[in-house]
Amino acid sequence: MNSSKTKARRSQPEPTDRRQFLQKAGLGGLSLGTLFSRTEEDVAYLTQKVSRASNPSELKITDLRIAEVQGAPMRVPILRIDTNQGIYGLGEVRDGGSQRYALFLKSRLLGENPCNVEKLFKKIKQFGHHGRQAGGVCGVEMALWDLAGKAYNVPVYQMLGGRFRDKIRMYTDTPQSDDPAEFAQRMKERVGKGFTFLKMDFGLEMIQRVPGAVIGAKTYGELRQWGNSEYAQTKHPFTGVQLTDKGVEEMVKYVDAVRAAVGYEIPLAADHFGHMGINSCIRLGKALEKYQLAWLEDMVPWQYTDAWREITTSIETPTLTGEDIYLKEEFIKLIDARAVDMIQPDLASAGGILETKKIGDYAEEHGVAMAMHFAGTPIGLMANVHCAAATQNFVALEHHSVDVAWWEDMVTGIDKPFMKEGFVPVPNKPGLGIELNEKVVKEHLVKGEKYFAPTPEWNEDRSWDRLWS
Repeated sequence: MNSSKTKARRSQPEPTDRRQFLQKAGLGGLSLGTLFSRTEEDVAYLTQKVSRASNPSELKITDLRIAEVQGAPMRVPILRIDTNQGIYGLGEVRDGGSQRYALFLKSRLLGENPCNVEKLFKKIKQFGHHGRQAGGVCGVEMALWDLAGKAYNVPVYQMLGGRFRDKIRMYTDTPQSDDPAEFAQRMKERVGKGFTFLKMDFGLEMIQRVPGAVIGAKTYGELRQWGNSEYAQTKHPFTGVQLTDKGVEEMVKYVDAVRAAVGYEIPLAADHFGHMGINSCIRLGKALEKYQLAWLEDMVPWQYTDAWREITTSIETPTLTGEDIYLKEEFIKLIDARAVDMIQPDLASAGGILETKKIGDYAEEHGVAMAMHFAGTPIGLMANVHCAAATQNFVALEHHSVDVAWWEDMVTGIDKPFMKEGFVPVPNKPGLGIELNEKVVKEHLVKGEKYFAPTPEWNEDRSWDRLWS
C-alpha cells in the first residue's frame, strides 16, 4: 500500500476520538447547538473582513447622474453610474459635449447588469455620432468598465487581455504665441516639466497679418479654426485660402525656433494648421520635412480619404488624423486606403475603451501606429491609460491640462504627480483605479450645477430603438 495514503489514513481521528472531542466540547460550553446558533451580530463580527463589495451576477444599474466641471481645461460633464450593491462607475463626456448625450441613455441602462459591457455598448452605440455627439455613449462605456473592474476586483486593462506596458508615454500640447522666440521658450519649458514628447499648434491665424502671407484671408475675416464664424464652419477644400511662398516661410520660422530650443532628441508633432486647401498643405508639409516632425495632424477633415492619401504620398513627414471619428469603420477606411501614416482616436469620441482598442488592434495588424488624443479630467486620462496599456501599437497619449494647478486633485487613489519622467504608471487597482475628490470637484462645478443631483426625469423615454424589423 502507498505509504502516503497510509499516513493520511492514520491522521484521521477514529470514531472514539470524535466522540471524545464532542464530549469535551460540550463540557467546555461549546455544544454543537451553541456552535450553530450564533447570533447575527456574532456572524457579522466573525466575517467582517470578508469582501462583499459585489456579487457580479446580481449587479444592476439603478441610477445615472452628472457633475459638470469647468476649466479642466475645458467644460467636461462627469457621469456616475450607481448600482444596487453600492459600487459605482465613473466616466466623462468629451470636452465641449452636452451632458444630455449621456442622460438620454439612462432609460436604456436602468436594471441592466453593468458587467455586460459590450452588450450594453451595442445597445446604445446607435445614439452616438462623429465628434462630440459620441460623448454620451463613450462616457457610459468608460463607467461600465470602471464598474466591471470593481465588481471583479481587477484593473480594466486586465479585462482587455492584459497589458503590453506598465507606463504610458505622454505628449503635451502648448499654447500658441505670435512670437516664434516666445513660442520656442514655452515648448522648452514643457521639456523642463519632464515631457519627452511634444506637440505644437501653429496655423494661419499666427501669420494672417503678415503682408503677402495668406491669399483669401480677408474673405473669411479672422482666420479662426474654432467658433461659429463663417470661416470656422467651412471645410478646408472650400475656403479658397492659400499659403504663399512668404506664408510658408513665416510658418517654418516657428518650427525652426522650436527645434533650435528643444533639439532633435525629442519627438515633435504639429497641429491646427488652419482651413486651407490640400495644395497648400502639401507645400507646407514639404517645407517642414527637414525638421523631422513626428506627425502633421488634421491638415484636412478626416472624411476626405482621397485628399489624405494625396497629402500622405506627397510628403515624407508622417500624417495623422482621427480625433473626431466615431467607431472603427471609418478608421478602417483610412487604414485600408493607406491614406494616413498614423491614426489618433479620442477615446471619448471613438466609442470608448474597448472600441478604441479594437481600432488600435486593426491598425496594428496593418502596420499603422496609434497615438491617442485626450482633453478632459483625470477620469478620462485613466480610461486612456488602461486602453493604451492593452494596445500593442500605442505611441503616445495627449495631456491637455499641464497648466491647470488643481487638475490632479480632482481624484484620489493614485500617486501624484501622475506623470514621472514623461510617463504615467498604469494603476493596478480595481476598475480605473481612482475615486473622485468630492471637495475639489464641487469647487469647480459649472455655475448653477449641483454635485450629482438626482435625474429622475430621464428614467423613462418611450422610443422604438431597434434598427431592424
